Amino acid sequence: MDSETFLRLKAFFPQVIMTEEEENHFKSLWSVKTFNQYDLITEAGSVERYFYFVLEGVQAIYILNEKGEKVVLGFSYSGSPSGAFDSFIKKQPSDTFLEALKPSKMLAISYGDYQSLFQNYPDFYAWGHEFFQNILFGRLSREVELLTLSAEQRYKAFMQRCPDELKVIPQKYLASYLNMTPETFSRLRSSASY
Repeated sequence: MDSETFLRLKAFFPQVIMTEEEENHFKSLWSVKTFNQYDLITEAGSVERYFYFVLEGVQAIYILNEKGEKVVLGFSYSGSPSGAFDSFIKKQPSDTFLEALKPSKMLAISYGDYQSLFQNYPDFYAWGHEFFQNILFGRLSREVELLTLSAEQRYKAFMQRCPDELKVIPQKYLASYLNMTPETFSRLRSSASY
């Protein structure tokens, strides 16, 4: 792992202070994984084997509804974590799919190595507490938006906070995430002045 990549990864764990020796060990736990556009990274029914840190690309996590249509639950992109976290932590089959929407390059750490971070570095507890708290609050906020905002309000709120990487992925994924038809999404996009 080159120094620039390591600095990006280290910035994701701001609460964790490491000695040089600990940094070298930490670096050794991660491997690079690459995926082509539309590769399935994790399939529903399989156990998530890795916790990912995204270096490049965009991924969508989704379930299939009773009609077999994708219902997008979230996205990951450069600088963010990725994976089916519940499956990874509980070591149970995932209910979700994780798909690369753009060619993706990610750092991956296995479950055993991930757990060793908490055993060997007390600062990881502070990081883990904040990380999963932020995921919980993010999910709650999303549920409130879906239940209380109009399609137009959901679109505007999302476009104001989403990174540029998400603005270039296929509209059907964004429409699904915002719980609207692709036609509604397209109409809102064409009428918006951003």
